[in-house]
This record gives sequence, structure tokens and C-alpha cells, in this order.
Amino acid sequence: MLLRQAAPNRLSILVGCLALAACGGSDKASEKGRGQTGTPEVGYVVVQPTSVPLTTELGGRTAAFQTSEVRPQVSGLIRRRLFTEGSIVQKGQTLYEIDPRLYQASANEARAALNSAAANADATRVKADRYRPLAEMEAVAKQDYTDAAAQARQAAAAVAQSRAQLETARINLRFTKVPAPITGRIGRSLFTEGALVTASQTDPLTTISRLDPMFVDIQQSSADLLKLRRALASGGVAPSSAAVRLKLEDGSDYGQTGTVQFAEVMVNESTGTVTLRARFPNPQGMLLPGMFVRATFAQSVDNNAFLVPQAGVKRDPKGSTTVLVVSADNKAVERKVTATRVVGPNWVVTAGLKAGDKVITEGTARAKAGQPVKPVPAGAAQKFNTQPAKSGDKSAPTKN
Repeated sequence: MLLRQAAPNRLSILVGCLALAACGGSDKASEKGRGQTGTPEVGYVVVQPTSVPLTTELGGRTAAFQTSEVRPQVSGLIRRRLFTEGSIVQKGQTLYEIDPRLYQASANEARAALNSAAANADATRVKADRYRPLAEMEAVAKQDYTDAAAQARQAAAAVAQSRAQLETARINLRFTKVPAPITGRIGRSLFTEGALVTASQTDPLTTISRLDPMFVDIQQSSADLLKLRRALASGGVAPSSAAVRLKLEDGSDYGQTGTVQFAEVMVNESTGTVTLRARFPNPQGMLLPGMFVRATFAQSVDNNAFLVPQAGVKRDPKGSTTVLVVSADNKAVERKVTATRVVGPNWVVTAGLKAGDKVITEGTARAKAGQPVKPVPAGAAQKFNTQPAKSGDKSAPTKN
């Protein structure tokens, strides 16, 4: 009876030992499979220096291309207003008519004075001409001829003076019709018919603005301008004449492009900025004076910059920027670089790289600085087997 019970116990112990042995062998096989990960494969791009425009986005305000404040040049009562508020007026078009009667009378008086002076001048000239031969024959005293000639010249001067007075009176008479000094859109009238206006008043009758083309006054800090000028002086950066694009107040893009005309030579003491003026076409009148806009343009071009895909650039909490570069012996080398801004999908690197460097942009999570890597050109199809190797499989993880 005892023999019969011992046999099953020995059988159970044997089965348990075999199970433990199998488990131990499986664990060893798994550890062996996980240890055979192999050299990580990474994708790289070969960087070369290129010309990259240094794009700047600044705020600005629109301003009319031409602005004219219409003021009277003579005093009087406004008899008529001859324009529609808000319409387009042409240069020379009559806008207001001031009562001309007083100035018409002044012109008539000046014309009469001119005629009188002309008649006197004719008489004195004839008298001097008659005295000339008589004085030569000593029939009259030479002094009499001298006086007659002087009177003739005085009369001629009086004619010229009267003619100038008549011209002044005519000009004042023409000023009773107030013309448009420029072509543009006219604003509201600040004076009505029957209002008294004077030649020395400070308030304009109305304002005319030419809105096509338009100016955009862009504000740039003097520190940024100094930085740009130093870069231009160093030779690595060249000036640019790229077009300027606008973003309107509602966030939409303005369809037309403009160009920078000039930069002021003085810094605003209160804001510390320099004004750059750009010119934009405005055929549809979308831009109005005083609008706030955002201007994007390239002030210069960096001829020695590198474009690195964003996936290959890392930043640490301290703000340092690094990339991994494939060395000559196929090892990942960490390189500190200067990445100033983003252009599309790339970082613009201005320092830390040289022509021909192989920057790792794919598989950066697997690559470690100082460790060997298997470099392939970026963009190649890569799919790594992340499952642990089975027991008895002595091959490394494969790439499909």
C-alpha cells in the first residue's frame, strides 16, 4: 500500500522539476533575444550652406499716399459748395465758391489805375521825345529835357506797378473759387454755405486723401536695426529687396505686395523705434488711413545658413540647442548649434555646423551620443521589429 502512494508522489515531483527547467530555459532565451538588439539604424541629411532670407514681422499703420487740407486763401462768405462728400474729386475741380463781388470790384479798380498810368506814361514819353532834339540844338535847357526823361521813366514804372496790382486783384478773384489741390477722395465739409471764412484760419474747409497707392509706416526697434547693420557690415549677410506682405486687422492676408521705400534717420525718443515706410497698391480701396497691420518682409539674406529639419534639432530646459551628427566612424556625436528661427519645416542654423555634416533626423530616440549607429539617407523606409526574439532564434531583430 505504501509503495502505491509513493509512486504518484515521485511522478508529481518529476513533472514539477521539468516545468521549472522549461521556465528557466524560456527566460534565458528571452534575455538572449532582448540582448541582441544590434546597432540602431538612423536616417540622416547632408547639410550644405544656403541663402536664407531673414524674415521680419513688425506692426505698422497705414497712411494716405497724399493728403491735402483745403483752406481758403481769401476771406468772405461761402456762397456754394460744389462737391459731394465722400466722392472722388479731380485736381483743379472747384469745391467752394466765395462771394466774389468785393474782389471783382478790386480788380476793376486796378484795371482803371493801370489805364490811367498807361495814359500818363504815353504823355511823358512823347514830351521827352520832343525835348531831345531841342536840347541838342540848345533851344531848350538841357535840364528841362532831363526832367522830362525822368518823368517818362517814372510813368513807365507806375504802369508796371499798376499792372502788378491788377494781377494781384485777378488772383484774389480767382481764389474765390476754391479748387482741389490733388486728386483723391474728399471727406466731409466742415463749413456750410453762408459761413464766413478767412485767409488766415487754422481749420480746413475739408480734407482730400489719395488712397491708391497707400503707405504703411512700420515700426522697428533701434536695437534690431543696429543688429541688422552689424550683420550687413560683417559680410555674411546681404541686403534684400524682397516684397512686403500684409496681414490685416481681422487676420486675413492682403492680396497685394509692396516694397520698402526708405527708413527714417531718426529714432523716436518716446518709443525707441525707427519708422520704415512701405508702398502698396490699393486699387480696390481696401486699405484705409489709420489701419493697424502686420508687415512681413525680408530685410536681408544670410548666405551661410543651414536648413535642418525640425525633427533633428533638440532643445533642453536651459535653452541650449543640439543636433546629433554622424562621425567618420559611424558614431553619433552631439553638436551644439545656434538655431535662430523656423522657416517652414526647418530650423535655420547659423553656427555649429559645416558643409557636408550628416545630421540625424530619423531615429533620434534610439541614437545615443558617443555610440555606434547605422546611418542611412533620411526618407528610407524603416520598420524595426520591437518584439523579443523567441527561444532558439539566434538572429538579431530584422528590418523589413
